[in-house]
Amino acid sequence: MTRFALDAATARRILGSHSPAEADDTSVRARYAAVVWSHLVEPGDGVAGRLVEAHGCVEALELAVGGAATEVLTRRDLDEARKRWMPRLDADEIARGLRTAERRAVSIVTAADAPWPEQLDDLGIHAPHCLWVRGAPGVLSRLHPSVAVVGARAATAYGEHVALELAADLAGGGIPVISGGAYGIDGAAHRAAVSVGGTTIALLAGGVDRSYPAGHAGLIDDVARSGAVISEVPCGASPTKWRFLQRNRLIAALSDAIVVVEAGWRSGSLNTAGHAAALSRPIGAVPGPVTSAASAGTHRLLREYDATCITSAADVRELLGLGIAPGDARGAASGARTDDTTRVRDALSTRAGRSAAEVARRAGMSVEDVAAVLGLLELEGTVESTPTGWRMPRSAR
Repeated sequence: MTRFALDAATARRILGSHSPAEADDTSVRARYAAVVWSHLVEPGDGVAGRLVEAHGCVEALELAVGGAATEVLTRRDLDEARKRWMPRLDADEIARGLRTAERRAVSIVTAADAPWPEQLDDLGIHAPHCLWVRGAPGVLSRLHPSVAVVGARAATAYGEHVALELAADLAGGGIPVISGGAYGIDGAAHRAAVSVGGTTIALLAGGVDRSYPAGHAGLIDDVARSGAVISEVPCGASPTKWRFLQRNRLIAALSDAIVVVEAGWRSGSLNTAGHAAALSRPIGAVPGPVTSAASAGTHRLLREYDATCITSAADVRELLGLGIAPGDARGAASGARTDDTTRVRDALSTRAGRSAAEVARRAGMSVEDVAAVLGLLELEGTVESTPTGWRMPRSAR
């Protein structure tokens, strides 16, 4: 094991390409210290947060390594914390994580960087020390407004359909959609946002270099191309139950509102809603059949936690404090989405494939609007893309 050092030369060497060439020694040391903290602590460690808040990343790390007394922690508290942290203080392991990040085109974003999402500061001493990001880090500074669409992994067809509709409408209208990359509602929300060319953010409980769940590897790659995949734990870190629960606080903090589409009575999505409530983020819940166990949690939010009833993207925009978007204004009262879907369906053939431009001409709509509707219909399985263009399966008529 290489002896740990925090001097600027060592920090520059280990950070490698993650250290901006123009950064001064103080900035480089602070950047390296933030990365080290992300290796040492479990997400949400308030003791580390208090130390960093009071002394900054570098001095806090020096105190942690040296074990000296500090005004914000008793010697006993610091000694107990060091028992958790010091076994992970391995310069070689930290260097390996950084090299993996470099190979996988993963960026590191700290509170000193322009892309840092300031809304994470609402977490106080429980804020992450840095973010590991696959995709475009700049998108993190453009998340106002944004909405988290979350829900059960074991979602019903109804829940996935609603998540698709909401996310496609919102992302297609320029509102980033945030979720957790999981099966069920999360996956439906990400797929819909990607399909309409919108921005979507996935928060992972493990390192961003390994897709979890593995069955969503392709989807998570798509999310990284259209937005960003983020974690507060370094490359190589495994997702654990605790990290999933703590990941939920990041979903809540990054979003301007949370919409729970489906959730069981004890669903992890209710944990996300709890974090949202603690951060004073508005909460929406989609009602479901009263006989469905998959909606018991959303009904609980509506009944006990004063959540707003969400039945459409227009409701979500209202939750965000926005006016009706131009695309929705066409039909908030008259059912524009239904009308547009009908017009696109009418412009398709069951025999010959037609380009989006041809469908737009026949439907009397813009190519952009048609592309958004076709993407949603493809996700629903009611249209298909063929080498000759879009067409409708005979059974769908």
